[in-house]
Amino acid sequence: MKKCFAKKCTYFISWFMVLVILTIFQDSIRAQVTESILRKTRDLKEVEEAIHNVFGWAVEKDFDLFYHTIADDSCFISVTPYNRVKFGINDVRQDSTFWGSPYFKAIRHEIRDLKIHFSSSGNVAWFYCVVSDFNEWKGEPSNWENVRWTGVLEKRNEKWRVVQQHFSWAKED
Repeated sequence: MKKCFAKKCTYFISWFMVLVILTIFQDSIRAQVTESILRKTRDLKEVEEAIHNVFGWAVEKDFDLFYHTIADDSCFISVTPYNRVKFGINDVRQDSTFWGSPYFKAIRHEIRDLKIHFSSSGNVAWFYCVVSDFNEWKGEPSNWENVRWTGVLEKRNEKWRVVQQHFSWAKED
């Protein structure tokens, strides 16, 4: 009888240990999935914020915010609807006199239809939206309205940076 009881106890303990290990494994997977979801949610929020900062910096003329939102090297590319192309941060910095002028006043911007997608690595995001940028030059409206905007962001040192952007007006037929 003791042998039978010992055998049952060993059997019970073995199955109990299997259940404990499976529970720990399941909790570990659940924690990893939860962390992945939180990271993706955080990245989405940070990418949206960076996209808004490309225009939002101008209201307070916060050049530091702008320069920390775009790639701060020669990789940055910006194409405007005026067929102007800026290659690198130095090209962008040349416009700081214009944006910093007391004649220029940013009022607000609106972003609609924002679509963001991430690479499988999670370190690159690309987007599409329609932007309207309301501002004045010497007291007169100087707006960009209903401009298509596409771009690419890269996560560098845990910060999302715009590395490429393209603005265009839709051609009406």
